[in-house]
Amino acid sequence: MTPSSLPQLSAPVRSYLNDPSLTALWAAARKRLERNRLAPTGTVQAQLDAEGAKRLGGLLGTRLEPGLRRIQLGALDAALRASAAQCGLVSVVSELTGQPLQDRVSAKEAQQTAWTAMWQELDADLTCTGLAHAGWIADWLGELRSTGILTRAGIEAATSALGSAIRTISALTNTPLHSRSGTEAEAVKQWELSELAAHTTGDAHGLDEGRLTGILVLKAIAAACTLPWPDSAAGRRLLWERVGVRTDSVSGTIMVWRLAPPGGHPWAQMMRTRRDLALVTHLTLQELRTAPDTALTVPGTTVHFCENPQVLQAAARYGAPGILVCGSGNPSAAGWELLRRLIAGGADVIYHGDFDWPGIVIADRVIRAGARPWRMHAADYLNALTELPAERLLALDGPPAPTPWDPQLADVMTQNDFAVHEEAQLHHLLADLRHDSA
Repeated sequence: MTPSSLPQLSAPVRSYLNDPSLTALWAAARKRLERNRLAPTGTVQAQLDAEGAKRLGGLLGTRLEPGLRRIQLGALDAALRASAAQCGLVSVVSELTGQPLQDRVSAKEAQQTAWTAMWQELDADLTCTGLAHAGWIADWLGELRSTGILTRAGIEAATSALGSAIRTISALTNTPLHSRSGTEAEAVKQWELSELAAHTTGDAHGLDEGRLTGILVLKAIAAACTLPWPDSAAGRRLLWERVGVRTDSVSGTIMVWRLAPPGGHPWAQMMRTRRDLALVTHLTLQELRTAPDTALTVPGTTVHFCENPQVLQAAARYGAPGILVCGSGNPSAAGWELLRRLIAGGADVIYHGDFDWPGIVIADRVIRAGARPWRMHAADYLNALTELPAERLLALDGPPAPTPWDPQLADVMTQNDFAVHEEAQLHHLLADLRHDSA
């Protein structure tokens, strides 16, 4: 029943019943009715002042004293039907409280029925696709049930995502997701992620980072490979690659200044030419993966790594001699791949970023990946504060983050509660680039 279709109380009746002295009664009645399948049975308690006791007593045809009173809903329903209201308690409470009542018990039962049907449909889909007896299925289903990932999404979204996930898993043939003998194995199809998404979900972005269907499929891949859930986008890309799916490798880039790999490979020669021409280079993940699998620098070479593009732009403007990499905030997949290759090749990568909480989170990820902090200690933060005019200090925002490379840094940032952006330290960073490359 919609609000417009509810019985309308006459103005005098509504004025009588809607007096503030009875507001607590109608609220209590609403709560009890919604828990009681909308049946006017049982009792409610309500605190009545003198005016409320007088009005309710007049409706019930009895004398009531002010105070905490227990009211029989059946008697109240009958009294309303016999009064000038000419309708029952459910209709009166709906109008006086502004919206129709909900049968919460029936709604909960209907929801439980819908969830049961969803799990039964999933079992049927797994059987139809030959996945029911795959070794990883039990772990996957157990995680879906225990983590609440589906219940948080809601029944409609969960049902749709599960159906798309099963279609996606079925399309990834001859992978750890399937148990097939050699005679049954099919040729592995190499998918682009968007192509696979369009094929199995009808939406080219249906498996993108953060989409529920993509998460469900990745959890299945992790279960099939007996791997923990990856805590980074780069780790999740590697999961896709385990089943022959290539994610976007050309749109995300990492900026580099004066990176000049040694060797005679044409790509290395091209990078040295760009260095000689004083050009900033944007490297894609595709380029890094097709570049020769050799060291990108002479082992032991210092590579500076910054967070903000303005730092790299200044290095290029002033012709700073050192190698500088810029993650442009949280590094893209290309940035993490470049960092991995630099460290694997023996480069000494040092990292600097913003002294704010998001910047600290990024710094922690890069340092945990093998870099060293560059002017990212408590003393550096305090020195930076002294160099900034008071009117240019900005308050820190967001939840504090740990600084395991220097626990005192998080403490002094919390105590001072000011942010220092990387650009404010530009003169120091450029001096380091000149000095470290000398």
